[in-house]
Amino acid sequence: MESTPEDGGVVCVTSEGLAAIEDEEVLNKMLDNADTFEERRLIRAALRDLLKKKRDKRELERGSRQQDLRQALGKRSGGGGVAAGPGRAAMKSTPNCPPDASVTAGGKAGPAQASSAVPNAKNVKQMLLDWCRAKTEPYEGVSIRNFSSSWKDGIAFCALVHRFFPDAFEYSVLNPHKPGDNFQLAFSTAERLAGCPPLLDPDDLVRMEEPDWKCVYTYIQEFYRCLVEKGLVKTKKRA
Repeated sequence: MESTPEDGGVVCVTSEGLAAIEDEEVLNKMLDNADTFEERRLIRAALRDLLKKKRDKRELERGSRQQDLRQALGKRSGGGGVAAGPGRAAMKSTPNCPPDASVTAGGKAGPAQASSAVPNAKNVKQMLLDWCRAKTEPYEGVSIRNFSSSWKDGIAFCALVHRFFPDAFEYSVLNPHKPGDNFQLAFSTAERLAGCPPLLDPDDLVRMEEPDWKCVYTYIQEFYRCLVEKGLVKTKKRA
């Protein structure tokens, strides 16, 4: 199997050759055309590496935007600082789904929350949970009660993505006993069709007894933001 990425075909499937490809679409085409298990294994590994590079880049950009947000909120509240949430759980600021950046690590409201324009973070979390529950209610095998155990088999992620992209895959054939496949399907589809970065790693989630709620919450909030940007979710403008 040899060709070049430019002509829409595939290249010689070696780790070195795959590492030089920076176009996810090219790798996906190669995966579709792969003839052997070894070729598919190498291409999937290259895809994971490429997505990780993109994820790392986005995380750097997120950190920069988060810092700008904290500074802006600090100025607006009279110069007081805003404590960020712990590491991976820091939320991206959007006009529709406010971040947890106004909540300290101990769970107390920070200075920025004194403004009535910023909803209570606990209320935002519940609103997002209710939204997830409403969107997945018609789906068999899904019962969303929280941002942790309700997502552990990957089916809830798939149902939420499928609700907005019903032609992307066949929901009825999904197996709750194959969480790794379900996570991968949901995250890759969300990235391809909604532009949502794969902030969660399927392998990490499979190893956990149940997902960390902060990580799931962060991902769902990002997915929601991407849907809003694409006009697939309508939001009410604040006064």
